[in-house]
Amino acid sequence: MRPRSGLRTCCTLAFALALTACGSKGGAPQGGQGGDRPIPVTTEPVRLRPWNDTVQALGNVKARESITVTAKVSEIVQGVHFDSGDQVAAGASLITLSGKAQQAALAQAEATAKEADALYKRQSELAAQQLIARSALDTQRATRDATRARVEQMKADIGDRVIRAPFSGVLGIRQVSPGSLVTPGTPIATLDDTGRVYVDFPVPETLLARVAKGQTVDGTSAAYPGQPFQGEVSTIDARVDPATRAITVRADFPNPDHRLRPGMLIQVTLLQPERQALLVPEIAVVQVGTDSYVFRVKPDNTVERADVEVGTRREGLAEIVKGLKVGDVIVIDGTGKLRVGNKVQAAGANPPAQKRQGEPAAAKGRANG
Repeated sequence: MRPRSGLRTCCTLAFALALTACGSKGGAPQGGQGGDRPIPVTTEPVRLRPWNDTVQALGNVKARESITVTAKVSEIVQGVHFDSGDQVAAGASLITLSGKAQQAALAQAEATAKEADALYKRQSELAAQQLIARSALDTQRATRDATRARVEQMKADIGDRVIRAPFSGVLGIRQVSPGSLVTPGTPIATLDDTGRVYVDFPVPETLLARVAKGQTVDGTSAAYPGQPFQGEVSTIDARVDPATRAITVRADFPNPDHRLRPGMLIQVTLLQPERQALLVPEIAVVQVGTDSYVFRVKPDNTVERADVEVGTRREGLAEIVKGLKVGDVIVIDGTGKLRVGNKVQAAGANPPAQKRQGEPAAAKGRANG
C-alpha cells in the first residue's frame, strides 16, 4: 500500500511543476512586452498664434431702401410697365392710371390761363397810358396767377396717375393688372434696393464695450452653405432694450449679386482686434464633467495630466487661458487610449526601424512554435 501511495504523490508533483513551467514560458513574456511598448500618438508643441475674440448673434437682413409701391388716388389701372422681379432705375414708370377727366380739365385750365394772360397784357398797356385804374390791373394780375396755379395743380393731379420708382431697386411680385381699381394704400409691388444690405443683430449690454464702428462682421446663411459674407459695423443703436438688455447693432454688407434678401436670417460673428493667444487643437482637450485637461509629454516620453482652463473655441481650436505655457508638448490625437504614466511615441517617428525590429522577433516566435 505504501509504494502505491508514494507513486501517486510523485505524479501529482510532477504534473504541477509542468503546468507552472508552461505558464511561465507562454504568459510572462507577453505581459512584459505589452507593458513596455510605447503607445503611438500625435503630439504638438504649444505656441502663440494670432487670435480674434468673437461675438456671435443671429441677424436679420434689411434692404438699404425698401418700400411697398402704392397709389395716391382712386383710379382704374390703364397700363402696367413692369414684370415681377424686374430691376428698375429711379424714376422709371411702373403704373399708369386712367386720367381722361384730368386731361380734359387740364386743357380747360390752360385755355383759361391763356385768356387771363392775354387780358393782363392788354390792361398793362392801358395802365401805362393811364387809361385804366391801377387797381384794375392788380386784379387782373391776381386772376392770371390763379389760372396759372390751377394749371400746375391739374398737371400734378395727372402726374399722380403715373406711378414711378422713387429709387433704383428690385421689384417684387406684381399685385395689380390692367383694369383693376386701386385706391390709396393698395399694394402694387415691393421695391428693394439690395445692392448693399443692412444686417441688424442684438448684442448683450455686457459686451457693449467690445463693439465699435468699423469692426469686421462675418456672416453665414443656411441658404448658401459654405459661402461666407463679410461686412462692417456701421451703426450702434442709441438705446438698450430694457426687456432683453441687449442693444441693436447694424452692419453694412455689400451685396452685388443680390444673394442676401430682406428678411433672411444670418449667423453673424463680430471679430475683435487681433491678439496673441495659446491655441491648441480642440480634440486635444479632454472634458470630464466640468474639468478640462490635456496630456502633457514629459522629457522621458511619459505623459502627465495637465488641468487647463479653456477660453473661447472656434474653427477647431481652443484657447488655453491657464495650465500650459509656450513650448509644452501635448498629445493631440490618441488621448482616448492614454493613462497617466504611459510611455508614448509620436506617430511616424522611425517607422522603418520599428518594423525591422519587429520582423525578426515574429519570425523567431514562428520558428519556436
